[in-house]
Amino acid sequence: MPERREDEPAPEVSYAPNLDDGRPDPGEIVWAWVPYEDDPSRGKDRPVLIVGREDDMLLGLMLTSKDHDRDAADEARWGRFWFDIGSGDWDARRRPSEVRVDVVLRLDPDRMRREGAVLDRATFDAVVAEVSRRAGA
Repeated sequence: MPERREDEPAPEVSYAPNLDDGRPDPGEIVWAWVPYEDDPSRGKDRPVLIVGREDDMLLGLMLTSKDHDRDAADEARWGRFWFDIGSGDWDARRRPSEVRVDVVLRLDPDRMRREGAVLDRATFDAVVAEVSRRAGA
């Protein structure tokens, strides 16, 4: 997870998907409004992997169906790192997806569309490990 000061509590990272409770939960991929980095007043609705909680906010990682393997070196030069998670029900066309592991979003759970799917535990754990590795944890 992102670097934190020692006096700050660490965010709760967990795998607890529950499609029956009507709320977005860690381990689920849901849709949320994600602001653009270069203009936070604009953004787009996109799939987000929920990885944990911090106070009343959810922690998420944005997904894309764009393949960044071909331009990984260029992406890394700009500080952007991606991790392949495969395909799933979060994409109507079941395109392979990647999750961005260098930016953790803090999201209001009331501002999400709960359409998507559960990410399997092994892939979730691999994503969280990569986020931690990138953050130097």
